[in-house]
Amino acid sequence: MLPRFKAAAIHAAPVFLDRTATTEKAISIIREAARAGAELIAFPETYIPAFPVWAALWAPIDNHDLFVRMAEQSVLIDGPEVARLRAEARSLGVTVSVGISERSPVSAGGLWNSNLLIGDDGEILVHHRKLVPTFYEKLVWASGDGAGLKVAEARLGRIGCLICGENTNPLARFALMAQGEQVHISSWPPMWPTRRPSGGGNFNNVAANRIRASAHSFEAKAFGIVTAGYMDAPMRAFLIARDPSVADVIDQTPRAASFFVDPTGEAFGDTFQDEEGIAYADIDLNKCVEPKQFHDVVGYYNRFDIFDLSIDRTRLVPANFSDEAARPPAGAALPPTDHVKVGDGPLSSRNA
Repeated sequence: MLPRFKAAAIHAAPVFLDRTATTEKAISIIREAARAGAELIAFPETYIPAFPVWAALWAPIDNHDLFVRMAEQSVLIDGPEVARLRAEARSLGVTVSVGISERSPVSAGGLWNSNLLIGDDGEILVHHRKLVPTFYEKLVWASGDGAGLKVAEARLGRIGCLICGENTNPLARFALMAQGEQVHISSWPPMWPTRRPSGGGNFNNVAANRIRASAHSFEAKAFGIVTAGYMDAPMRAFLIARDPSVADVIDQTPRAASFFVDPTGEAFGDTFQDEEGIAYADIDLNKCVEPKQFHDVVGYYNRFDIFDLSIDRTRLVPANFSDEAARPPAGAALPPTDHVKVGDGPLSSRNA
């Protein structure tokens, strides 16, 4: 028999641009979800310290101070915020997926949109950096790499994660399907403004996210956990105090929703959109089996003699150094060159 467990999708706001306070809020939420019986707890995109919605609201030349603050409040993989989350997961025996704005250890302004999957033993199972920041996100985050395109072999099953627009990338999604993914976590921002209200046709992220989540679950025959951010009153007030003219954009842009889909693409369990809360659903991985009879795109329902996909999961770094000081004296036998990777924290390189 395959695992059965309760999952939690966290539909919550951060303490806007405050990594320490947001980490404390996350720990409080993890404890609440664990008390309710959740064993897999998933937070939204860049929950710590916030999603940079301002990149959609104002021109880049007006946002330098916000970028500086975002960089200051982003977190290191081996920093205290991640350590707190790892310790809490280990203490409670739960698996935690959390979106972070990750700070580079070798660049004061180098940031990635990242997601961590932390196991119930506190180890980082997957450290994924968003492959391509979407649209205006490119003004904040650098492109990631393929090192995080991994499905974790966890106690609860095979768990994979993609961030926001990556769920529109069929090759990234297939990379996870090809590893036997059984639970797919997709994380999203609280809103996605693309037009002013007067322009009409603003992007309906609820409909789009439902399509993407259902399509992936239907194709992978996997459960989907859709976890989206929430804009609370303090976040809204911060943005409008900076420029009251954006109030209409903020208030008339559809808010994201958090929900679940089963291996047939049908929604089930709790849904949250217009209020903060924790959505729960009971997941039974045995329900992933029967649909594989119909379409198993990583099994019999494919033509691997026709299609060939190669995926480079190398963690990219700024440079590789050969340490001359480590070389033995002249005449001595030379050991293999010790390559030191620069640009990755010790935890991420160990768990990549």
